[in-house]
Formats: sequence, structure tokens, C-alpha cells
Amino acid sequence: MSPLIIVLSIFGYFGLLMMIAWYTSRNAGNEAYFLGNKASPWYAVAFGMIGDSLSGVTFISLPGTVTTNQFSYMQLVLGYLMGYFIIAKVLLPVYYRLNLTSIYSYLQGRFGDYSQKTGSFYFLISRIIGAALRLFLAAGVLHFFIFRDSIPFVFTVAIIIILMLLYTYRGGIKTLVWTDTLQSGLLLLGVILSITAIMSQLDMGLADVVTEVNNSRFSKIFFWDWKEKNYFFKQFFSGAFIAVVMTGLDQNMMQKNLSCKSLGDAQKNIYWFSIVLVIVNLFFVSLGAMLYLYAEKQGISLPVDPTSGKIITDQVFPSLALNNLGIFAAIVFIIGLTAATFSSADSVLTTLTTSFCIDFLKMDESIHSEEKKTKLRHWVHIGFAVVLLITIVMCEMVPKTSVLDAIFTVAAYTYGPLLGLFTFGLFTKMKVKDKWVPLVSVFSVVISYLLRENSEQWLNGYKFGYELLLLNGLLTFLGLWIISDRSATK
Repeated sequence: MSPLIIVLSIFGYFGLLMMIAWYTSRNAGNEAYFLGNKASPWYAVAFGMIGDSLSGVTFISLPGTVTTNQFSYMQLVLGYLMGYFIIAKVLLPVYYRLNLTSIYSYLQGRFGDYSQKTGSFYFLISRIIGAALRLFLAAGVLHFFIFRDSIPFVFTVAIIIILMLLYTYRGGIKTLVWTDTLQSGLLLLGVILSITAIMSQLDMGLADVVTEVNNSRFSKIFFWDWKEKNYFFKQFFSGAFIAVVMTGLDQNMMQKNLSCKSLGDAQKNIYWFSIVLVIVNLFFVSLGAMLYLYAEKQGISLPVDPTSGKIITDQVFPSLALNNLGIFAAIVFIIGLTAATFSSADSVLTTLTTSFCIDFLKMDESIHSEEKKTKLRHWVHIGFAVVLLITIVMCEMVPKTSVLDAIFTVAAYTYGPLLGLFTFGLFTKMKVKDKWVPLVSVFSVVISYLLRENSEQWLNGYKFGYELLLLNGLLTFLGLWIISDRSATK
């Protein structure tokens, strides 16, 4: 496919985003930037969260993983339903009752400043690394197929970061609610039209595709070997808690929910979002099966790592879409990837800025003028864009693996302390020695890492999967109990 067509598609798409940003950011102050003036329609938030949850990683990486994981990822997705129910019934009522801008302000009121900063710190680290991995994958695809012979990788990344800055700089959440709605729609359209393109190439109808995928070696969903990473109950309960921490305890996801008009609207948003998310993920794993079946039927060689001889799963979808499925499929892939990339990454700059300004700079308690607060907020926003750029470039030094797996592994280490902190705060009445909280969280992460790396030797062949998140949260909870004053309650 011509690089010129790809570039024109991306800039045409970006022009549409800029129009939305211009319209929504007019007269947008700090209240609009942080919480969209509490006027976001719940259905727009719900639909926009789809793109934020899936990201470019799901768009590229998930279809490729079915060759090794089959449809076992759906076990994790089914667990999401339980997690989102907990968010709607437990966490959202607390956030709305306390009228929070940063959800980590809850920890300040419950335990103290050190706890608030600890929670915010782990969110910042997790989101910077997670966003960097997502953007690294998407930028890598664009660089490989368009810019590799003309500019260094760092400039490809810089272009993406600058484009994101241009339309999130002023409007913040007020803009993102609507740009994410557009991007979610284009992302879903991308996967549906990609499936349609494969059906056309194979001259198959919808019923034929359903039968072919269902009878393929990829379609197994449920696994029952308790020692393996894909054991059903490991995946299901890990999915539930991943949803709780990566949505309910994540400023990036909750900030949009808190921009809804009322608690009832925010809860409706979560319920509808969770149902649609299951359906959308089923589309993605089905697309993965179709990609491999298409390659087999057409005798197409898939990208292989020359060192290990294994298929590079993150390159399967890009390679087939851009080289084999025709120009229509290529344009659909580029627009879908761009939508997924911007949707998951653009909100990160806004929510990192919010968390840092509220939790560390205490902007909500500042006596400075709105003009001075806005100027400071702009500098923080730009600063995080630079940090994100540096982190993405550093990802080139990381050993190659499935980016989707890497993101969930990072989340297990960084969101575990958040899970322990919020659980202890919500379900006990004990006070803790606030200054010891950062140390407890560090110990929990270190012990979790040691157990994961040595589990097969220490635990009779047991392999930790994403349930490492639960272990990390439990260790944090126990650590908080140890440093608590059980004679005092709060």
C-alpha cells in the first residue's frame, strides 16, 4: 500500500478530531478540563470508553494471540462483568458522595497525605508504562510501513504525541468524551470491515464464517488445568479484579464517569459499557481466528522471529491487512488502528495531568487565580507528553513479547497496592500509620515479583497468571493491617 495513502488517511482523521476539539473546547476552563462541567451524556461516555479500554494493543495484539491462547481471553472478559458490577455498586457511590475530582483524594480523607500520594504514584507509573507500551506498538506499525526509510522512530513517536497534544491541550475531558465516541465508532467499524474483507477474499458468507471459526482449532474458550495460566477460575476472577483496578481504581477511566450528570447516569454507563465490551472482544478473537485461517488457505507466510522461529503475533494482523487483503482493508486497518491508538492514549495525558495537579500539587486547595492554575496545568500537560515520549522510545530496549501480556503484567504490579489500599479503606474502619504506607506498597510489589519468578520451583509447578494482581493486593492489605492501630477506627 502506498505510504501517501496511509499518511492522507491519518491526517484526514486528525482533521476531524481537531474540528471536534475546537467546538468543544471553546470557553473551557479548569472545571471543563477536569470534569467536563459535570454535563457529559452517559451514553457518550459509555461508547467512548470502549475505545479507551481496547486500545491499539487489542486492535493489533489480541487477534494475533489466538494461535497460542485460542479464545481463552474470553474467560478474562467474562470476569469483567463481575468487576464492572462492583464498580457500579461499590465504588461509584463513594466517588459521587465525596464529590471527587481525583479518586485518590479518597485515600487522603481515609488515611492521610502519604496514602493519597502512594495511590496516585502507582497510577502515574502504571498509566505511563501502559500508555507507552500501547503507543509503542501502534507507532512501530506506522513507522515500519511508512517512515522507516525516511525518519528515525523517535520522530514518528513525536509526531503522534504532538497531534494528541493539539486537541487535548485546552478541552481536556470535555473534548475527550466526544473524540473518544468518534474513535470508538471507527475502531468497531475497523474490526467489522476487516472481517468483511476476509469474507470477501475467501468468498464466504456470514454463516460459513461462523461455522469455520467454531470448528477451528482456535475456538476453545474454557480451560480447566489448574496449574496453567489459562485455567478458567484464574482467568475469570483475575478479569473481575482487573476490571475493578484498571477501571474502578484508575483515574483515567473514572474521570470520564465522574463527568456524568449524576450517579445514576454513571451506573447506566458502566452497565451498558460492560455488555458491549464482551461482544466487541468476541469480534476481535474471531477476527484473529479468521486471519490465521485466511493465511493457511492462501498459503501466506506469516512474520517470524528469526531468533526463536516463532510467529510474531503482534505483526500478523498488520502484515495481512497492509500487504495481502487489498487497499480497502489496508485503509480500514490504518483508520481503526489510529482510532484505537488516539482513543487509549489521548485521555492519558489529561488524566495524568489531573492526578498530578490534584494529588501532588493540591490545585483544588490552592488560593491562586484561575489563570495561574490554568498556566500550571498546561505546563504539567506538556511535561507528561515529554515523559511519555521518552518512555515509548525506551520500550525499544525491552525484550520482545506480546504487548497485551506485558500491559497486564505491569498492571498486576502497579495496581495491586491500589487494590489493597481501597479494599482496606472501604471494608475496615481501622486507621493506619500513614507514613508507613509507601513502604508497605513497595514490599508487596517486591514479594509478588519474587513469587512470580520462582513459583514453579517453590509451588510445585504452579504458574502465576494475572491472578498475581490479587496476591499483590492481598499482601498490601495484610501490610496495612500490620501497621494499623486496631484500637482506633475511622
